[in-house]
Parts: sequence; C-alpha cells; structure tokens
Amino acid sequence: MKLRVITLGFLLGVVAACAVAMARPPWTPLRIFGIALALPSAVLLSIARWQLSAAFHGSAKPTKLVTTGLYSRVRNPIYLFGGLSIIGAVLYFRQGWLLFVLPVVVPVQIIISRHEAEALAARFGDEYRMYRARTWF
Repeated sequence: MKLRVITLGFLLGVVAACAVAMARPPWTPLRIFGIALALPSAVLLSIARWQLSAAFHGSAKPTKLVTTGLYSRVRNPIYLFGGLSIIGAVLYFRQGWLLFVLPVVVPVQIIISRHEAEALAARFGDEYRMYRARTWF
C-alpha cells in the first residue's frame, strides 16, 4: 500500500509540474513533442508501478509474477517509460546536456533487469521463460 501512495504522489507531482510548465512559452515543435512524450510516459510509468506493487514488498525476492496490464506486453515497463519520460523532459526543457544521464541510466537498468530476470527464472521457472518469450524487453 505504501508503494501505491508513493506512486500516486509521483503521478500528481508530474501532472502539477506539467501544468506549471505548460504556461511557459514559447511552444516550439520540439517542446510540444517533449511534453507529448514525457506526460504519457510518466502516466504509464505510474500505472506500471501500481500494477507491480502487489508483487513487490521492498525485498529483492519476487513474490508474484505479474503478467497482466502493461506487463502483458513489456517485461520492464518501469524502465522503458522512465527512460522515455527523461527524454521527453530533456526535449521539453531544452536542456540537451541532460541527455548525458541516459548513458548512465540505461546500462544500469539493463544490468538490473538481467538480475531481476535471473531471480524470476529461478523462482518461477518455465512460467517465467514462457512469459519472457511472448514479451518485449
């Protein structure tokens, strides 16, 4: 339940930040694309966190294999939509130097997702391998 409250707080913060940011002119095509990428990605990130919260209890040991909702198509929607949110924010705020965050964040996410995949395969065996075969990233 605590994770869901944190997720809801994150989503409300993103919506509030977007509302404030939208008042800032000028509206260039790049800024419009950035907000169009960042806002839905942040919402999808929040939904993914919400859907995972039933299986996540703050430990590294998986308690449940989540295969519904966003997880029915993407194994790591939190990482995917987190990265897209960062890219959208960089484009919106026109701070290209922030893209240097991605060469650090993306490899870390890949390493973490591999460790998570190993833990899930060890815990759920063939069920996880079948899930992995029908999903992306």
